[in-house]
Amino acid sequence: MPRLTPVKIAIVVSLLFLLWLALGNHYRSQSEAPPIKTEQQATGFSVQTRLSQATDYPAQLKLQGQLAAWHQLEVKAQISGKVERILVEQGAAVSRGSTLLQLSDEGRHSRLQQAKALLALRQSELQSATALKQRQFVSETELARLTNELRLAETALTDAQLAVQHQNPVAPFDGVLGRRLIEPGALVQPGQSLFQLLDIVKLRASAQVPQQQVSELALGQAVIITLLDGRQLSGELSFISPAADVATRSYYIEASIANPEQLPLAGASATLQISLSARQAHALSPALLKLDPQGRLGVYTVEQSRVAFYPVQLLSADNQLAWVSGLATEVELITLGAGFVEVGQQVSVVREATP
Repeated sequence: MPRLTPVKIAIVVSLLFLLWLALGNHYRSQSEAPPIKTEQQATGFSVQTRLSQATDYPAQLKLQGQLAAWHQLEVKAQISGKVERILVEQGAAVSRGSTLLQLSDEGRHSRLQQAKALLALRQSELQSATALKQRQFVSETELARLTNELRLAETALTDAQLAVQHQNPVAPFDGVLGRRLIEPGALVQPGQSLFQLLDIVKLRASAQVPQQQVSELALGQAVIITLLDGRQLSGELSFISPAADVATRSYYIEASIANPEQLPLAGASATLQISLSARQAHALSPALLKLDPQGRLGVYTVEQSRVAFYPVQLLSADNQLAWVSGLATEVELITLGAGFVEVGQQVSVVREATP
């Protein structure tokens, strides 16, 4: 048997001591309970939030429409004849009753004089017959015939007077002649258009309102008209159709717009902004609006340290600000981290500092 030297004995003792230390640590790790995680370690995620308070939303309804003259029609010929004189050129302002042009006479004044003479004769005949009837020299039948002849003469005189009057067409209301549709010397027939007449001292703005929003409108509401060049006019809602259009299910509306300078705006496109009653809504960054798995637009909030999602109705939005309704008066919005959490998940909250 080989003899153990002191050096060999020291090496063996050292190895046994290291083996004992290793086995001791292994058994202790199996017998001791694992450390308890803190609540923050259990949640596993923190989000940044901001308290949002509902305020009055200056509600407005924006509609695309167009402007029209308050009154607009085509002045038409009521008799036939040749255009002898044009008294007012297109673009000129005219008053109600102003003569616009003169048609050829075509014997109308002569027929008027004949009608007057015939009426005088029939009146004289009836007067004489009435006097003779009292002495029974004229029968009832003859008296009735003469009375009928008088009525026919009165009708003929009225027709002759109208023919002379229509020889000189007049403006039916104050306005501006938009277009002249005939030339001097032209032959016209009854019903032929002569002039386009417009009243633009006041304008009519029209648009279509979706049926979901017509209940928010009332006559007299303020309306702002924005033109394509950025100019704005003010007016008020003057008409709301009592029935929806069958094809579009939308309601026709009109607003009256003052135009004292008579700017040439009839027929132009415009945007109508109608002020509605104020409502409670939240103003937030458009970046906070999310879609849930069902495709609903809404925001993520925190309630009692758990994530919640609430659908919202978008009232208006631009690149800087979005107004939404459908939330409680005060909510804690998730402003950072909403894309990494799920509804019902417990989170730790880091609230934004109030500016």
